[in-house]
Amino acid sequence: MPPHTRNRVLLALAYLFAGAAILTLIPAPARIKNDLSYFSLCPFAPWSSLLLLLAAGLFGALRTYMVSRTD
Repeated sequence: MPPHTRNRVLLALAYLFAGAAILTLIPAPARIKNDLSYFSLCPFAPWSSLLLLLAAGLFGALRTYMVSRTD
């Protein structure tokens, strides 16, 4: 895979995981309250949000490392 394509894919994955982390916190009708004491799309919020943000950070860090290695 060419470096330019690889960098775009890693950036897209980082944005995808960050967007999913935000989506888990959106208020919505649900059966169970999350740990923040409101009903949201994900009953495991904020822990699922933190895990998704961690994954986004890892993809971002990996992309940064790969970009620095190609120069």
